[in-house]
Amino acid sequence: MADRKQVVIVGGGFGGISVAKALKKTSCDITIVDRNNHHLFQPLLYQVATAALSPGDIAVPIRAIFTGNRNIRTMLDEVVDIDRKAGSIRLAGGRDLAYDYLVLAPGAEYNYFGNDHWKEHAPGLKSLDDALSIRERILVSLETAEQLDRPEDRKPYLTYVVIGGGPTGVEMAGAIAEITKRSMMRDYRNVSRDETGIYLVEAAPRILNGYPEYLSGRALRDLKKMGVTVLLNSPVKDIEGNAVQLDHRRIKTANIIWAAGVTASPLLKNLDADQDRQGRIKVNPDLSLPGSPDIFVIGDAAYLENTKGEPLPAIAPVALQQGEHVGKLIRKQNPATARKPFHYTDKGSMATIGRAKAVADIRGFRFTGFIAWMLWSVVHIFFLIGFRNRFRVFAEWMWYYFTFKRGVRLITKRP
Repeated sequence: MADRKQVVIVGGGFGGISVAKALKKTSCDITIVDRNNHHLFQPLLYQVATAALSPGDIAVPIRAIFTGNRNIRTMLDEVVDIDRKAGSIRLAGGRDLAYDYLVLAPGAEYNYFGNDHWKEHAPGLKSLDDALSIRERILVSLETAEQLDRPEDRKPYLTYVVIGGGPTGVEMAGAIAEITKRSMMRDYRNVSRDETGIYLVEAAPRILNGYPEYLSGRALRDLKKMGVTVLLNSPVKDIEGNAVQLDHRRIKTANIIWAAGVTASPLLKNLDADQDRQGRIKVNPDLSLPGSPDIFVIGDAAYLENTKGEPLPAIAPVALQQGEHVGKLIRKQNPATARKPFHYTDKGSMATIGRAKAVADIRGFRFTGFIAWMLWSVVHIFFLIGFRNRFRVFAEWMWYYFTFKRGVRLITKRP
């Protein structure tokens, strides 16, 4: 039909999938463009990196999500240009896609604050490739240490540095501590868990900076009990192939993981619009691009303040709610002047630290320990797409809880 609106969604993350779900039973034709063929549940990516879960447990093909929806198609490609005047996007494969509505949800990438050469030595954690690469580094380091006779030679391979004290950094440091000080050490004969060193490096005065101070302090105490050395007020000065240089300390290590900050997708520069320091587009209250009511920017790519004048955080719940909001606006096809503004409903925040250890702040109620860990587990399983994924993740977690054995410890290629 000629009057069917063409909706192009760039990005198959939480925001993009949420928009498509809101439009799946409408008269719109939706095209999802992503350079990966899968939707990735990023909050559990660190568990792939630490050999707790398999890639297939937290990822599902985008096509499989919308198998029964004939008005939704997916394209494995990358957007290289946006022509706002022509109402089209250019793909890396050379094809142009015309749109009536364009939804940009390209996600974000790690910000090395002008030190892009650090990326080679300190990979971030944004994709399955990143997670598998980090997993290989950790496992290869343990294998290498096992073959060295002198403790001083083993030390760099048994030292792990996680840079960034946000939820990802805290969860990663806790997971590595469980690997190297409990679950895997029983399989290695030549190394002791007392030889391992895990460092969590944070430039700010405390970890989990966006959480209430009580929960931040509890997370700090839990990490220390697990054997993690937390270095606060410690900005990174330099990163080399085998060392991290801080203000007054140099840590030799073969394992460096970056979780210190993100920047928006470089694709957004094509819009020639106002951006914040992280490269996010400053959007209208309805999440549309200023001057282009047919273009919406959501998720990690959008900058919008809440009623307190604070920027909305770049987290999955924000992207999900924004995607649903934009989907409703497109479905109603109201003029820009009649659109309702987006309001984020903050349902709380939580971070896991280790087995039966977590912190949660849910609408003013604060939980720690086992209760917080159970809440965290239930919420994350609920948001996974597909019954199979939910069942497998639940089974893996229960297996690890009672046996302390990590599931996937395969080395397929050496980093």
